[in-house]
Amino acid sequence: MEELLTPVSQTYRKPTNNDGILEISKPVKTIASAEINFRGSSPDEALEALKSQPSYDSLISILKYFKKGIDGNHAFNIRNPSPQAAQIIHILVTEIVPNYWTVLKDASTEQSKGDVHLLISSLQSITGINAMLAFLRALLKEAKSDLKSLKDSYTHFGLIHMLELLSKILQSDDDIKHIWDSISSLPNQVHVRSMRQEFVSLFTSGKVVSLSAEAEDVCRQAGQLKNDIWLSNTKSYIDWVARNIVRWVRSGVNEDDLKLCAEMSTRAMRLGNPEIFVNKLITDLLLQDVDNQTLFERLLGFFQPLEQRKILSLILKLLADKYLNIIDDSDATKDTAVISAASGVLKAVVGNDEARKNNLINWLTSGSGAGIGEGCGIRRAAVAVFSDDRESMVAILEKCLSQFGDKLYIKHAPLLQQDAHAQVLLLSAGYVHRLAPIKLTMLSRSSSYLNAISNRISASQNRARFLGMVVGEALSGLVHGKETKLDFKMDEMDTEEARWYKSLVQVSDKVGPLDLLRESIASPKPASKPKPARTPATPSQGPGKQPAQSGFIIEEIEDDDEGEDPDLVPYAKPDSDAEDSDDDPTLINRDKPKAPVYIRDLISYFRDTENYDKQKLALTTAPTLIRRKANYGTEVSSHADELATLLVGLQDKYELENFDELRQQGMIAIVVAQPKKMGQWFAKTFFDGDYSLSQRASILIVLGLSGREIAGFETSKYTSAAKFPSKMLPSKVEKHYTTTSPSNRLESSATNLKALPSNALDNLAQTLSRTFLAPLAAEAADAETGPDALKLSSFTSRLNSQSSNSTRGITRPRMRAIPNTTASLIASSFFFPLTSRFQAAMHSASATTRGILFQPYLLTLYLKTLALLLHAAGPSTLALPQMTAEFWDLLLGVRGQCAGDLGVTQAVLFGLMALLDVNEGDMRGLCERHGREAVESVEWVGAVFSNTRGGDVGVAGEGGEENEVKMLAAGVLIRLREAVDKYQAVLMGDLIGFT
Repeated sequence: MEELLTPVSQTYRKPTNNDGILEISKPVKTIASAEINFRGSSPDEALEALKSQPSYDSLISILKYFKKGIDGNHAFNIRNPSPQAAQIIHILVTEIVPNYWTVLKDASTEQSKGDVHLLISSLQSITGINAMLAFLRALLKEAKSDLKSLKDSYTHFGLIHMLELLSKILQSDDDIKHIWDSISSLPNQVHVRSMRQEFVSLFTSGKVVSLSAEAEDVCRQAGQLKNDIWLSNTKSYIDWVARNIVRWVRSGVNEDDLKLCAEMSTRAMRLGNPEIFVNKLITDLLLQDVDNQTLFERLLGFFQPLEQRKILSLILKLLADKYLNIIDDSDATKDTAVISAASGVLKAVVGNDEARKNNLINWLTSGSGAGIGEGCGIRRAAVAVFSDDRESMVAILEKCLSQFGDKLYIKHAPLLQQDAHAQVLLLSAGYVHRLAPIKLTMLSRSSSYLNAISNRISASQNRARFLGMVVGEALSGLVHGKETKLDFKMDEMDTEEARWYKSLVQVSDKVGPLDLLRESIASPKPASKPKPARTPATPSQGPGKQPAQSGFIIEEIEDDDEGEDPDLVPYAKPDSDAEDSDDDPTLINRDKPKAPVYIRDLISYFRDTENYDKQKLALTTAPTLIRRKANYGTEVSSHADELATLLVGLQDKYELENFDELRQQGMIAIVVAQPKKMGQWFAKTFFDGDYSLSQRASILIVLGLSGREIAGFETSKYTSAAKFPSKMLPSKVEKHYTTTSPSNRLESSATNLKALPSNALDNLAQTLSRTFLAPLAAEAADAETGPDALKLSSFTSRLNSQSSNSTRGITRPRMRAIPNTTASLIASSFFFPLTSRFQAAMHSASATTRGILFQPYLLTLYLKTLALLLHAAGPSTLALPQMTAEFWDLLLGVRGQCAGDLGVTQAVLFGLMALLDVNEGDMRGLCERHGREAVESVEWVGAVFSNTRGGDVGVAGEGGEENEVKMLAAGVLIRLREAVDKYQAVLMGDLIGFT
């Protein structure tokens, strides 16, 4: 075998002593540590020690050296901007914190701040915070580059460490002041001015919140973040900035610092939620003591005029929501102390500055001011600010009177806006009568007053005429005697509302001290905790004595001759529990909560978000329980606001079945139980509440469906289930006392009732659209098939005969002359609050509010809700002219949002369809009152019809969304053109000048 192996080449190697393979392994010698022993001599030494990976003891020594410099014990202060400080801070943020943060936290105790405080004090500066933000941005970039392997990397630990450190650095109420003190102590003023802009931008540009929120989201995706980071919450951050500004101002500052605080406040309010910032300024600065009130006035003087106007509007909103909306407006002489205190707050805000006085006067008299939708208390407080200022009060009265009689204002202004301005007019007239009676007498004889009353009386809207008569009688009662005063002798002037309006001229509020509001802040009322349900004490059932056995035997004998009473219903078998089938008896929960029987128990169940059984029971029980308790006692009326707030903000934490439907039915039950109060509450919550788009959409759906249920168009399945069965007679006795009316929709049998689906508004809109288009389709079919004289029956006659046959067999109830309170309720509590607040929101200074309202889906749902409410009110409502005017103006105002969005276009067309359908019986009056709107609508609908491409018709004969829009536009266009052609003479005056 050896001859088979032939060597290719041979190499000879000399043996060496360093052959590692042949040597015996020896223990590795420890490498000398490169750590530098820090002696605290200079910052250069500290920098080198930090670069050499110091031990924990060396790190603490270095941090203590920095702390001594901050306290002024040596020349180097790490908080002062310098190249050395920047290098040291960079090493601390990028090297020390990722490696030592956990150890530093563990070394800290609850009794003392520990070693973490040394690191925090070293980084509490502009340079330190910017370094942390830069490192946070780099970590985010690295994490986003590879999200799949984020859980396996250490990047998320660095993000968590940075977030925790940044949260601790910006935790105290005087952090901003301390950072500015280190900047202002620099000797070079040029450097101070340059650092000033960077200081303001750091805390008010929003980068702290945005980066923190982004980092928190990445950490949650990795599943490593357990606690919430407050810096990622804009509301918490705004509150922290406001607390720092208040502490800074109260510490005693000069004019330059006050100017800096005003600049920071202005930019901080632009981050969002400015009401939180203003609330903190009012409660922690203005309402504390007299000295702080002076500081607030000085601080407000450094704001720009536009920002002062914005702050005034927010303060008015805050006073109305927090103090004045809860008072009873039924008597104008009550709760004057609260109104006087609120007037004192406004007086402190206005002061003696003419610009701020004009801002308050403009708020009282402008087209979108006067606290639309708020109670009368805020208007009383605002007018009382000028109770001793004759010129300002006369100016308010003259502006209000001129606007009150404007024809365009009467025709187009929202109804709630006109009510608010009428109250301001009456209040100011009373003050002018006491300050300068001759001036009021001259105004009552002027042409502006006479034209205002005559324009009001000749208006087509009943509410406009009512306000005109109220103002006329009230002002005439001040100027003229009892025998010569104006008296319209109308029934409307003897109502309680008319007497309340006329009593406003007697109101005389004064600017009072702020003690009442200070007491409410100093001693807030404790939150009322729900009382636990009282359970009756059941005695323990011990083993009882057995009855004595007697010698007699009792035998039961059945009587077959006499049948059982049919009214005796046997007990039903108990339902089987799914949990009883569990193999492990320890997993069976026998301590289940019982269904709530009181509203306070229902509220406690909703608040207990950690209990699955209580959440499910509360949702399933709420619709029935609320309807059952609606007319019994004051449980629902007393807790309606609290219950509605819980339902609107309720989250589907446990993914319950039919959660959205049950939550929606609960809110509908609240509105149906208290329609006058809760309709306005939901409308206010939709615009002013801090809710998501889905929650706002649910509010609109609730308003639309509850309005139709109140009007009798819909009936919920929970209506019959909410009745008390314990008070009912037996069936064989009850039939002699009750009769069923098949024509009454509200008394229909429970078997025919069905729960409303989640998209009930869309289904109702489609149903009404088909009803609207059916006659037009029949007329078009008749026109295509020839003259009616050659037909046995036309399509129109068939449609009419079908509708008559469907109602021929129905027994109609006897008609009674009763007031239409339902229509007026829907108009005053549902429709007008929605339209008026929308007009006010369109003119608000908040771009966020306008952006939410003009979101396509929400705007579509809003327009459909108004259309359904208008249809539910019906053609017999007295407020129909005013409802038509406001809704038509609103539809024409949102035409610009229809560009490129078929959903909004369809909603606008559906609104026009509902408007024309309700006013079908008075098309002549509609053309007389709204000629210009009719012509504009014809032009716009014609453009929509011509520019919309019809959808492709499918196999089932149904077209796409474009086809539906085109069909609806055709129906509206036909109706409008018929009215325009028929009443051309009426429209001639409006057509002239129309382009």
